[in-house]
Amino acid sequence: MKIKVEVDLTPIEARRLLGLPDVEPIQEAMMNGLMEQFQSARGMLDPEALINFFGPMGAQGLEQLQKVLWSAARTAIDPGKKSTKSTTRKRTKRTAAKQD
Repeated sequence: MKIKVEVDLTPIEARRLLGLPDVEPIQEAMMNGLMEQFQSARGMLDPEALINFFGPMGAQGLEQLQKVLWSAARTAIDPGKKSTKSTTRKRTKRTAAKQD
C-alpha cells in the first residue's frame, strides 16, 4: 500500500507546523549589525583616510602604510603563498654557505 501526501506550505508555515522558532527577527537584527559594521569599515578603506591615519606618525607611519598595502597586494595575488622574507633569508644563508 502506498500513501502519498502532498503539503503545500510556505517556509514560515512549515516552521510553525514543526514547532521551530521564528528566527526572522534575529536574522534581521544580525544583518543590520553586519551592515553597520561594513559601513563603518568602508570608510577605513578610503585612501585618504588611510593616509590621514598613518600620516601623523611621519615617515615611519608611511612606511607602515606601505608595508600594509604590499602585504594586502601579495595576499590578493596569491593567498596561499608564504611571505617572501623567510625564503629570502633561507636563500641568503644558502648562498653564504656556498661562498664559504
